[in-house]
Amino acid sequence: MKKLLLSFALILMGVSAFSQQRVRELDEINEDNSWLKVGVNLGAPVGDLSNYSSFALGLDVAGQFMRTDNFGLGVASGYTQYFKKSDVSYAENFGVIPLGVMFRYYPQPSGFFVGTDAGYSFFTGDGMSESGGAYIRPQLGYHNYDWNIFGFYNHVFNSDPGIDVQAIGVAVTYNIRFK
Repeated sequence: MKKLLLSFALILMGVSAFSQQRVRELDEINEDNSWLKVGVNLGAPVGDLSNYSSFALGLDVAGQFMRTDNFGLGVASGYTQYFKKSDVSYAENFGVIPLGVMFRYYPQPSGFFVGTDAGYSFFTGDGMSESGGAYIRPQLGYHNYDWNIFGFYNHVFNSDPGIDVQAIGVAVTYNIRFK
């Protein structure tokens, strides 16, 4: 898995490095190159977590600035609730609040994109013995001027081997333009 994530990061950096476009500065933020992304996600827990949790449902919020016409960066957050399986009495529902940076590569103004979010996730809920851990959320999806729909894999890395939070899922976000 580490090799896959490293390969993905290297490809993303390589593609952006060879982009021969003018780089925008932060003082050039306008409705054509910056927006707030608001949406929902639905996930299926994988790994050990799938023994205790049946599904995850959450809200996504991100602010994105298009550094070039193809490369976006920003901050990402939200909240995802993991629901316990009904037949598991010893597990509790818990939540995850991510706070990270987002990177996106858009080859065309409309069409497929690749990206990732990376940062730190905070755990909520009485059943969590740890406060959180580093996370990564690679994505592959489709975008247009107003909408994004994508598949993702989310992994929160934690020092406690008993807390392994992984999920795969889909998300939809709407772009609200800055003015």
